[in-house]
Amino acid sequence: MSEPRHKLPFWKVEAVGNDFVLVEASAVQGENLSRLAQRLCHRPLGIGSDGLLVVGSGTQAPVVMRMFNPDGTEDFCGNGLRCVARFAYEQGYVDTSEFAIETSRGLIPVRLILHEGNIEAIATQLPPPRFHPREIPALVEGEVVQDYPLMIAGQVVRLWSVNTGTTHSVIFTDRLPDDETFYQLSPRLETHPLFPERTSVLWAVIESPHRARVRIWERGVGETQGCGTGAAAVAVLSQVAGWGQNPIEVRSSGGILTVEWEPDAPITLTGPAQTLFEGHYWLIHTATNTPSPISHPHH
Repeated sequence: MSEPRHKLPFWKVEAVGNDFVLVEASAVQGENLSRLAQRLCHRPLGIGSDGLLVVGSGTQAPVVMRMFNPDGTEDFCGNGLRCVARFAYEQGYVDTSEFAIETSRGLIPVRLILHEGNIEAIATQLPPPRFHPREIPALVEGEVVQDYPLMIAGQVVRLWSVNTGTTHSVIFTDRLPDDETFYQLSPRLETHPLFPERTSVLWAVIESPHRARVRIWERGVGETQGCGTGAAAVAVLSQVAGWGQNPIEVRSSGGILTVEWEPDAPITLTGPAQTLFEGHYWLIHTATNTPSPISHPHH
């Protein structure tokens, strides 16, 4: 007897090369979203993406979003926010260019920058950065994790860590790492015992006070072409170090994001997002008693 299956509508979206599978909450009601993310994000056997976005109508805002990494872990995502903002506007969840998105990190204000009715860019306001080790989280003594020496695979790297909605560690360097260094050190840093919830790793070159270039290893994903909260982390930490000034363009292999931040204030992240295509995925039904796709975990 064949297992029951149904067509799951999905949209493939991307922002500065960070690609996602987007589904509506109503279409995946009762599904185990962690397992669903592992199936849909798998590049050879699924649709293939850097993450799964689940979108629905919120209770505190017009739109609610949940994001899952390809390994099934739930996370927060700056690039995903912009993709959801565009989707919500184009699919009629909202009828205004300024609104909020409900996330696991609270309500996130977004603003669509329109030109003759077309979306040119999207600005989102990320929560204020958190620097204290227990809020990153990192098992480090003191008030901050900045220029922190760590021996990894026989090399000393100097880490700057911050939480910009999710955990990031930045290595400021004169040149971006070659493949050998990047693939040897980045996964070891991601899973280092210093970071109980793991960390994304960004290698960053400060090219001028208003421009940085990065190479990204995202926790739960691996190398990615873009990372919104990671770009925010690089910009914020470069200002803390005295190397950066508003606004800061953060360039990755996927494109450019613009970051503005003042101390003790939220972070403004501006950049593009687009829908690539839509389709259907034959989903074998695996109903469970998991929480509703639009309920949130406790943080």
